[in-house]
Amino acid sequence: MDPNLIRDIMSNKFGHFALIKGNQFLRFFLSGVVLYEGEKWAKHRRILNPAFHMEKLKRMVSAFYTSSNEMVSKWEKLVTSNGSCELDVWPEFQNLTGDVISRAAFGSSYEEGKRIFKLQDEQAEHFIQSFLTAYIPGFSLLPTKRNRRMKEIYREVRTLLMGIINKRQKVMEVAEAANNNDLLGLLLESNNNEIQENKNKKNVGMTIDEVIEECKLFYFAGQETTSVLLVWTMVTLSMHSEWQVRAREEVIQVFGKNKPDFDGLNHLKIVTMIMYEVLRLYPPLLFFDRCTYKNMKLGELSLPAGTQLMIPTVLVHRDRELWGEDAEEFNPGRFAEGISKATKNQVSFFPFSWGPRICIGQQFATIEVKMALAMILQRFSFELSPSYAHAPTTVITLHPQYGAQIILHKL
Repeated sequence: MDPNLIRDIMSNKFGHFALIKGNQFLRFFLSGVVLYEGEKWAKHRRILNPAFHMEKLKRMVSAFYTSSNEMVSKWEKLVTSNGSCELDVWPEFQNLTGDVISRAAFGSSYEEGKRIFKLQDEQAEHFIQSFLTAYIPGFSLLPTKRNRRMKEIYREVRTLLMGIINKRQKVMEVAEAANNNDLLGLLLESNNNEIQENKNKKNVGMTIDEVIEECKLFYFAGQETTSVLLVWTMVTLSMHSEWQVRAREEVIQVFGKNKPDFDGLNHLKIVTMIMYEVLRLYPPLLFFDRCTYKNMKLGELSLPAGTQLMIPTVLVHRDRELWGEDAEEFNPGRFAEGISKATKNQVSFFPFSWGPRICIGQQFATIEVKMALAMILQRFSFELSPSYAHAPTTVITLHPQYGAQIILHKL
């Protein structure tokens, strides 16, 4: 939990603190750049970076708006004649972020992608059960019903994504690269450029299987972490109405009742402060872990090869020594002058990881969340329902165990 040691671990570029090799079935659930090391990680990161450049993300704001508008329009229809309704917003946000990633990443409708989401939800359940039994020697190799289903899902998801990718490649053969306004098109374009620039070298670019794995990662990370951030923001703003009022006043000042745009979203200071504070108290991943691959010196510690290290995000984010006596309290004002000032330039805030391996989709997620929040705040005020039970629980990321029942009031 020492920020200096965390900095040393997470800023290391040479792989001295490697990812821990998890359950072998993890590859049936999630792969891509997040699990790669060394030269392979560097190559994939280099190819992916152009797709997540701010100017490229700017093109995707219309997708964020379309999906958010569909959701809030649906909510408006649910509001009764007295101007309010109760709604569990957790599945609503899961559907929203699924829709966004389908539009922004693949240029397709949610209907085309929902089969993949359904499969990945089932796959996540199987993976969790497989992970829990991974310490029984040889168990994960047995041809159990669960293990056979994991392999079936892997093959089906791969087939579905192969169809989307092949369709896109055919379009790219007859269309200009400038028409690539979604993540898949930008990824394929960047991959082709990498291959052309290094055609005399070996192992350049991504194979079709590697592109598929990155697409699976788009689907999971794009939906999961963003829906988690949205739901905890909605819950905390319901608990702290004064900050909800301040956020709404800022949104109305910037946009009025008009459609939120990219530049305006980047000028939402109070909304950004709130988002950071939610990420501090409810980080999507509760910890990061690493492993030494050789004898290492870390601060005053001498660590032999194979030592596992845990960085407990949720504990560091709530440490009174680092954040003050109000560390357990919701206080977005601590971020009024930015992250560096709030953390005193220490590595004590890392909801999207930190250093070279910081989440490549961080800006994608934050812009998407700001769009959804701005549109909700324009049309509704909200409070917790008496039926809401505050029970954060880990299901890969930090979920509301019993949902997030909110009472919406139409403005």
